[in-house]
This record gives sequence, C-alpha cells and structure tokens, in this order.
Amino acid sequence: MDTAVISTIIAFAGSLIGTFAGIITSSKLTEYRLKELERKVEKHNNLVERMYLIEDRMNLHDEKCRAAERRLKMLEEAKNEGKE
Repeated sequence: MDTAVISTIIAFAGSLIGTFAGIITSSKLTEYRLKELERKVEKHNNLVERMYLIEDRMNLHDEKCRAAERRLKMLEEAKNEGKE
C-alpha cells in the first residue's frame, strides 16, 4: 500500500479513538455534575422543609405569647379595678 493511504488510515483511527474517548469523558463528567447537583438540590429541599416547620412552630409560639399577654393585661386590669 501507499504510505499516504496508511497514514490516512492511522490518522482516521486516531481521530475515531480520540472522538470516542472525548465523548465518554464528557459523558462521565456530565453525569458526575448532575449527581452533585441533585445532591445539592436535595439538601436545599430538606432545608426548605425544615424552615416551613420552624415557621409553623414560631407562629404557634407567637400566638401563645399574644394569648399570654392578653391574659396578663386582663389580670392587671382586674387588679387595678379591685384597688379602686
């Protein structure tokens, strides 16, 4: 065979191998990044769920504090009326 044909075949084979290696490497990197992103999103979702729970608890405690303040105010008013 002519050396030009042999070198063309070798160059084609090298290009083919390089292309597939690049595709495989890119695919693995993309898969890794997706897994990391999914992990971060899961952490974020857990945080959001916990914040909703905390907000509900805070609302409950706020309501209890307002009720306690109303009772104290009523007791103070009753005490002041009793002194008069």
